[in-house]
Amino acid sequence: MSEQKSRRIFNSIAGIYGWFYDYQKRSFIKVIEEVKGDIDITAYKTIIDVGCGTGALCSVLASKGLEVTGIDPAERMLQVAKGKPENSKVKFILGSVLDGLSFEDNSFDIAIASHVAHGMKEDSRKKMYKEMSRVAREYVIIHDYNNKRTPITSFVEWLEGGDYFHFIEHAEPEMRDCMKEMENCFSEVRVLSIGKNSNWYVCKPNK
Repeated sequence: MSEQKSRRIFNSIAGIYGWFYDYQKRSFIKVIEEVKGDIDITAYKTIIDVGCGTGALCSVLASKGLEVTGIDPAERMLQVAKGKPENSKVKFILGSVLDGLSFEDNSFDIAIASHVAHGMKEDSRKKMYKEMSRVAREYVIIHDYNNKRTPITSFVEWLEGGDYFHFIEHAEPEMRDCMKEMENCFSEVRVLSIGKNSNWYVCKPNK
């Protein structure tokens, strides 16, 4: 899916996403607790949420005491995010990771993207991995689908026209093979299962 088409779609469905805001928050709280034994992101200070949408993950991260920046190319998604009182301390930015993040190298402890990667084509995903690796000191976390797809998810993703079917089969090796200035983007990629259909791909930036 092209970035322009994606932005148009997500602007049009921002209100619908807003309906699921509280559900998404509960889901993110559960996941963060579930992975705490492997990676405790609440032990870090700064984090950027790439493709933050309506800000549900940003809200949870801020409630855990992190300094949170959220970036998304869909203006209406950000309008929903900014309208939530609990997001008053979150810095929201209109923009796309594919255009480059307006931050210096190593600006954040962690860079995270939730259910963003599968909607991009492979070359765009690798641009995202590179840019997230550049701005993250400690970890890049890709929260996305695993290869245990369900019929309803497959149907919805087919309608959206993203790269879901390729992504779920190649996610881990794709991250391991990502190259930045003749070096791998990541020195390590760990896969943490976070339910039947999703993983946390925890990547260590190659500095």
